[in-house]
Amino acid sequence: MIERQTGIALWRQIADRMRLAINNGDFDDTGMMPPETTLAAQFGVNRHTVRSALASLADEGLVRGIQGIGTRIERRDSLTFPISRRTRFSRGLGDQASETEGRLLEQATEVASPVVAKALGLASGASCIRLETLSTADRRPISRSTGYFPADRFAGIGELYQTTGSITRAFEKLGVEDYVRRSTEISATHAEAEDLQDLKLSPGAILLVTTAINTDMAGKPIQFSRSRFAADRVKFTVDI
Repeated sequence: MIERQTGIALWRQIADRMRLAINNGDFDDTGMMPPETTLAAQFGVNRHTVRSALASLADEGLVRGIQGIGTRIERRDSLTFPISRRTRFSRGLGDQASETEGRLLEQATEVASPVVAKALGLASGASCIRLETLSTADRRPISRSTGYFPADRFAGIGELYQTTGSITRAFEKLGVEDYVRRSTEISATHAEAEDLQDLKLSPGAILLVTTAINTDMAGKPIQFSRSRFAADRVKFTVDI
């Protein structure tokens, strides 16, 4: 149902629902979106609102308007991303992508917030290193992550990540040869401005969010992260 007077534009709500329907394969038999008049009647809005929603999906590359024919679905298959005891971006995608890349967007050394300090087992007032990173597959933005690391143990991790494009390889160079996932929480949210820009999404796009803690093999926390995935580009599988 479309909710009015919620502060979220109607066209954004409609775009979210059409995006979900595309991802669910609701239109696979025809490969086309229903006519604008049909969609307008379905959602109880005018055609201009439907056009705004379709334009948003076109900007994301999900659909393409063809004059005299209608709106064709241009969906790419979602990547399957496994979440398990050893979650790694490039290894997890395997042969689904011929090229993966990790890019450092920003780094800073700062006092750990209470939430970060608790997750990393740090004392109040201890420092952490924050990395903002972007992961791509075949040059397509997949996720944007904010990662925190104990500063006293991982000095230089930002530079190593910038060189290697991999948290795993950066850890290896800092003496952590293996690590495991202690916990993962999965949620969903609307993308905010920075994520919209870096993930090349349109306003109203939905993100899948993983909040995770990784530990070394002795069980000591080494990374606390919040990763935002474009919901139309990935689906999670959880190996427990």
